[in-house]
Amino acid sequence: MKIAMIGTGYVGLVSGVCFSDFGHDIICVDKDPRKIEMLERGEVPIFEPGLDQLMAKNVEAGRLTFTMDLASAVEGADAVFIAVGTPTRRGDGHADLTYVMAAAEEIAKVAKDYVVIVTKSTVPVGTNRKVRDVVAAANPDLDFDVASNPEFLREGAAIDDFMKPDRVVVGVQSDRAAQVMADIYRPLYLRDFPIVTTDLESAEMIKYAANAFLATKITFINEIAALCEKVGADVKQVSRGMGMDGRIGNKFLHAGPGYGGSCFPKDTKALARIGQEHAIPMQITEAVIKVNEEVKRRMIDKLRDLCGGSFNGKTIAVLGVTFKPNTDDMRDAPSLTIVPALVGGGAKVRVCDPQGRHEGEALLPGVTWIEDAYTASEGADLLVILTEWNEFRALDLKRISTGMATPHMADLRNVYSAEDAGAAGFSCYDSIGRAALGGSAA
Repeated sequence: MKIAMIGTGYVGLVSGVCFSDFGHDIICVDKDPRKIEMLERGEVPIFEPGLDQLMAKNVEAGRLTFTMDLASAVEGADAVFIAVGTPTRRGDGHADLTYVMAAAEEIAKVAKDYVVIVTKSTVPVGTNRKVRDVVAAANPDLDFDVASNPEFLREGAAIDDFMKPDRVVVGVQSDRAAQVMADIYRPLYLRDFPIVTTDLESAEMIKYAANAFLATKITFINEIAALCEKVGADVKQVSRGMGMDGRIGNKFLHAGPGYGGSCFPKDTKALARIGQEHAIPMQITEAVIKVNEEVKRRMIDKLRDLCGGSFNGKTIAVLGVTFKPNTDDMRDAPSLTIVPALVGGGAKVRVCDPQGRHEGEALLPGVTWIEDAYTASEGADLLVILTEWNEFRALDLKRISTGMATPHMADLRNVYSAEDAGAAGFSCYDSIGRAALGGSAA
């Protein structure tokens, strides 16, 4: 099948590359000439493990191409996917649909034959019907259908998620559109991965409900972690005991400095806004948003205590600033709240992250970027583990503590333990929801 993918951001590029690996002919379209030039040179503008090799393989096979010419991409296409950004709109928390509607109108103006216009971007309930209206107004004679096909890709594991999904959700209005979508996803159907076919509104809601629920699990365990610190419980043991219950599950029960990224912050805000517009307040989701911000501020207090009540004049090494490992994505990362507080408090901050510098240099002014954890911690008063990259999971803690001016550690991802830190020479160690070692700095 021929498929046009509009947008070469995270979702569009990963989806386009993976569809081409299914054997479809994919044309990825973008208005940014720099992106297209990079892609044509074989360079991937985002960091996602394995994406560069898979892209190169399918470009070489002739199944994957890149262009700025929308008309040529849409001509003869069985389906056109809209995978453009839907950022949070300033002022009201709603998803900004400007790019989605613009793409729909442009597709309508160049399409000539029957085509299924598929929304891959995360959009509020009712958006696909608006897309239909926009297309019909722009080209009244066009024979087309719309479909909703939300993505559920985890950054850092996106290719595996696409190739081995928990489910594929497809919202359609006609049997004809359903058949086109079934043909597109036939390779997954043949391997018994579930394809859930629904109406448009249900497909749109599934995406928001799923992300809001996962954000709720993260926020819940972070609140439990704060209570564990007060009552002497260990949140890792609590999480393990909870997760063994099949009704709960063990995923997304890892305490930390709060959720971030491209999906959870944006989608929880959008869902809350949708509820407000329909006079059905999403009270749990609204609480999750509020508590997640409080979790980040609580981390700042934890770090301040480890610095003796003030950041002023302290040297602090921060390991990891992307919102999660195996990505270069900094969107709504906890580091964007925590690191500026350190700098603003008068600390000299050194940052080490395997992929974060590309975006981080502009987002985190006033810090010094260091290539490795040992150099970053040399002479530091506090070591902070903020993102659990594999490189930070097996550090020589004794080597680090020996080189620090004040051997204090804030392990905000619970990678190590108070026993590990104490044995390695740290005088103070604090983590999330577990026993600490030592007190605040003098």
